[in-house]
Amino acid sequence: MAKVYTLAEVSQHNSANDCWLVISGKVYDVTKFLDDHPGGDEVLISSTGKDATDDFEDVGHSSSARAMLDEYYVGDIDSATIPTKTKYTPPKQPQYNQDKTSEFVIKLLQFLVPLIILGVAFGIRFYTKQSAA
Repeated sequence: MAKVYTLAEVSQHNSANDCWLVISGKVYDVTKFLDDHPGGDEVLISSTGKDATDDFEDVGHSSSARAMLDEYYVGDIDSATIPTKTKYTPPKQPQYNQDKTSEFVIKLLQFLVPLIILGVAFGIRFYTKQSAA
């Protein structure tokens, strides 16, 4: 039967000389693989001390990479020692006022009033030129 480790025990193995990862509820000693990892050893070392399942899955490892895990398997993780993921709740936003008619009217007037003034000025100029001729 496989040995069951706590997350605290696995977290102690977090260096280039001793690197353990938790992936899909299993514990792997990947120390010997650090130099051969295509993404570099820092990627693996940064995933120690936590459940690295998401990190592993997000990269999209090949089936041969998944098969290699068996070679480094040392035991299982006590799932009760892994902290539960907290659901993200966005910060409270001020209430959005959908009734912005007053702002809309102001912006419309700021656009239309100068156009009306310009139109009246051209009209007066046009009218005074015709009456002078």
